[in-house]
Amino acid sequence: MIEWSEEDLMIRDAVRGWIDAEVRPRLEELESGELPPYDLIRGLYKTFGMDELARSSFEARMERAEAAADQAGGGEDESTGDDDGAPGGGRGNAAMSMLPIIELCRVAPGLVSAMGVSLGLAAGTIMKRGTPEQRRRWALELLTFEKVGAWAITEPNSGSDAFGGMQATARRDGDGYVLNGSKTFITNGPHADTVVFYCKLDDGGDPRDREILTFVLDRGMPGLEQSRPLRKMGLHSSPTGELFLDDVQAGPERLLAAGAGGGKESAKQNFVTERAGVAAMALGVIEECLALSVDYARKRELWGQRIGDFQLIQLKLAKMEVARLNVQNLVFRHIEMQRAGRTPTLAEASAMKLYSAQAASEVAMEAVQLFGGNGYMSEYRVEQLARDAKSFQIYAGTDEIQVTHIARDLLSR
Repeated sequence: MIEWSEEDLMIRDAVRGWIDAEVRPRLEELESGELPPYDLIRGLYKTFGMDELARSSFEARMERAEAAADQAGGGEDESTGDDDGAPGGGRGNAAMSMLPIIELCRVAPGLVSAMGVSLGLAAGTIMKRGTPEQRRRWALELLTFEKVGAWAITEPNSGSDAFGGMQATARRDGDGYVLNGSKTFITNGPHADTVVFYCKLDDGGDPRDREILTFVLDRGMPGLEQSRPLRKMGLHSSPTGELFLDDVQAGPERLLAAGAGGGKESAKQNFVTERAGVAAMALGVIEECLALSVDYARKRELWGQRIGDFQLIQLKLAKMEVARLNVQNLVFRHIEMQRAGRTPTLAEASAMKLYSAQAASEVAMEAVQLFGGNGYMSEYRVEQLARDAKSFQIYAGTDEIQVTHIARDLLSR
């Protein structure tokens, strides 16, 4: 794939038109935190039929799983569900899954963060690891965005050492469990209806080596407290919060199957999904910064001529275009992999995230510099995009963690 098809461009323009009408006029409310993003995302889903597409895709998958289980004599569905949680559906709609992400990130990257965590991580985990009953109980309403999901793994004292430093625990209590602990930096945490919660089995062994378990929790369960949104540097349109669990009773029906590799492997699969998706998010920010910068370079005059005539400004624009082409090619590669039914390795996803996150941050900061004093003012929007782009280098694993995963893969060959 070397360029968008005519059909892709039609979809892009339709999504862009909806964003211009529905999101841009509300950007100030989103940035201030006055307007949670969820009704806007639901509007996107209903406008383009993405909720019904998700519903029909879910039902088709469940039918295949049930048929496969019958043929296997009652065994569980072993498919990985690589296409679960994508906004546009499965492999045949790979471009549709990327285009809304790119276009939304041109305006409000936080909306994509809120949407992606609910769909790709919360719903995706349940679809990969849940029983048919668990999928129908929790995943379907997440996939259609009737409900909002959160994916809770990060803790105040763990950060990049997500598994080794995890302190949240599950203690066996009859046939159920009692959960305790806290999570932080949880996207959708303040508003989530459904929480996929990672913790360690409290079995008396070495805390760093204990088994990782994954539970599905509901808003309002006794002992589960969801904080107010945290104040942060960027991604203001994506509410982030803390979770506190004090003796939360979780029955066995809330425990997701460990599967191969247990809860740790389940989380790693989601890291791949999340990191590969950052390339599309970065492309949106880069495209918007470049468009704003080109327009400003044409109109802004200095010493009697437009600043676009100065070679230093031309160099900035040229570097932005190079970054746009490179990140767009990563997105195209990801789309082709989806169409071929292939999932990136953790190292490949880390490489995609590392490069695209750095490129988006650098382009956005160059746009601020090109705008001069105006670039430091919220009115000109590159200020917001620069704050938002910086988050790409931190969440879903910092740049330094991506380097580690890439290098380890290279050295292990």
